Amino acid sequence: MQIALVGIGKIAVDQHVPAIAASPDWDLAATVSRQGTVAGVESFDDFTAMLDARPDIRVVSLCLPPVPRFDYAAEAIRARRHVMLEKPPGATLSECHDLEALAREMRVSLFATWHSREADKVEAARTWLADRRLRSLAITWKESVRRWHPGQAWIWEPGGLGVFDPGINALSILTRILPAPVHVTEAVLEIPENRQTPIGATLRFRHPDTTDVSAVFDWREEGDQTWMIEAETDGGTMRLLDGGARLEIDGTEVGDDHDAPLAGEYPRLYAAMARLVQSGGIDMDLSPMRHVADAFTLGRRVTVAPFLE
Repeated sequence: MQIALVGIGKIAVDQHVPAIAASPDWDLAATVSRQGTVAGVESFDDFTAMLDARPDIRVVSLCLPPVPRFDYAAEAIRARRHVMLEKPPGATLSECHDLEALAREMRVSLFATWHSREADKVEAARTWLADRRLRSLAITWKESVRRWHPGQAWIWEPGGLGVFDPGINALSILTRILPAPVHVTEAVLEIPENRQTPIGATLRFRHPDTTDVSAVFDWREEGDQTWMIEAETDGGTMRLLDGGARLEIDGTEVGDDHDAPLAGEYPRLYAAMARLVQSGGIDMDLSPMRHVADAFTLGRRVTVAPFLE
C-alpha cells in the first residue's frame, strides 16, 4: 500500500522512514514537510496539494508535533484517507475523540500509536503480571532533553507536554501491562521559570490492590539514562528496563539478548496499521493521555531554574 509521511523531522528520519522501507506492507510514495525530504520520494511542502495531487495514496502517517496535528488529521480523514498518528495522538483528549468520531463517519481507519508498547519485553511483562497481586509499582523515567530533543522548541510550549513527551511512553507501557486500571491521585509538576511545560514530574496513582504506585519523570538526567518500571507482587519482583527492551524477574534476566531490542517498535506499529486498514478498524486507545491530562489537572506547580539550550 502507498503511504505519505507528513513531518520529516528527527522521529520520522530515525524511525518511520526505516520502518516503512523495511516493511512488506508499505511503499513510501510521498512526503510533506517545509524542510525535510527523503531521497527518491516525491516531496510536497503543502499538505492539501499532496492530497489533491495524489488521490492514489490512501494512507497518511502524521509525525507533526501534537498542536497542529488535528487540522492535518481532520483534513486527511475528510478526504477519506486512513490516518496513523505519532504519539501523543493530539494536543487534547477532545481533539482525539473528535477525530475518532470523524473517522467512523468517513469509514476510514485511525490509529493512535504508542511505540513503547511494542518494545521487546512489554508483552512478557504483561503476561507475568496477569495472575499476580500487585504490592507496589514504581516508574523511573529519567533522560536528557538536550540529548533526545535538541532544539525542539515546541515541546516547551502549551500542548508540547514537556517531560510528559517521554513520560507518556512509560504511561503507555503501564496501561498495557497492568491487569487492573489505575488513575492519578496527585502530582507535582516542576516548571522552569522561562518555560510553559514541566521539566520534571512526580505522580501517584490509585490501584485496587495498593496505594503504592508512583512515577518520576525527569528531563535533567545528564548521566546514565533510566527508563525503568519495577513491580513488587505476591509472586516476586519484576523490573522492566531500558524502556521495555529488557526484563528481569527476581533479579534474573528473561529472554535472549538483542543488538537492538527497541528496533522492532516502529515495524510492529506499521504492521498493525496495515492490519487496521485491511480490516477497516480503528485503534484510538487514549488511556496514557488521560493520565497526563489528570496530572495537569491535579498537579501542584513548582517553579524551578530556567532551562537553557
